[in-house]
Amino acid sequence: MKWRRLWQCTVPILIACAVVSGCATRPTYPTIEDALTPGIHLDLGGRATLPAGMTLRPVIARGLAITKVSEGWRSRLYNDVARYCTIGYGHLIKRSPCNGSERADWQDGITESEGEALLIDDMEDAQIAVMLAVTTRLTDTQYAALCDFVFNVGATSFRKSRLLKLINAGQHDQVGNQLMRFIMAGGREIGGLRNRRQREIDLYYEGVLTPRAAPPAGEDLSPIDIYTGT
Repeated sequence: MKWRRLWQCTVPILIACAVVSGCATRPTYPTIEDALTPGIHLDLGGRATLPAGMTLRPVIARGLAITKVSEGWRSRLYNDVARYCTIGYGHLIKRSPCNGSERADWQDGITESEGEALLIDDMEDAQIAVMLAVTTRLTDTQYAALCDFVFNVGATSFRKSRLLKLINAGQHDQVGNQLMRFIMAGGREIGGLRNRRQREIDLYYEGVLTPRAAPPAGEDLSPIDIYTGT
């Protein structure tokens, strides 16, 4: 009888709790296992700036479209593979999981136009990195391809790469071979990275007279992890 009375008392409370907002369960956020943290967000040292007198070179629409495809669109909060709270086209909110403490406008989700505005702002760090590191002339498509690449792998990995050395030496025919090395993350090969590299390669060589060439004998083409640069 004691348990029956307890049950009779508890059920109404549970029912009432279900309809009272104060008893609502905390929201949950999916973890997207194939959503990698953009490398540009993992670089330390804060946002880069251009020297006085330099103007930020814009990324053409086709380049931005490639980044959108590669990052993927998600209108609501989610945790990426590193369990970092993220939204939109890979916009990093914080380096910890979503937990309901985020701003109300994040909680309500964002529109695609808002997501594009966030991406354009995030992309500036990659644009500045390319502008400061590359000393040779780039076409609009080459510049856009490299901005997507740096957004993905980060400015630090780009600056120390064999890829940059070849670009600055004017050896554009070897760029595709070096881009395709960056297909690993967290110690494993990622199919999405291979596809992203191919999109960048296609864009890099679009409309240029120098096609991609076979690598010279002895050239290091071993895979590189985008998070370590090795």
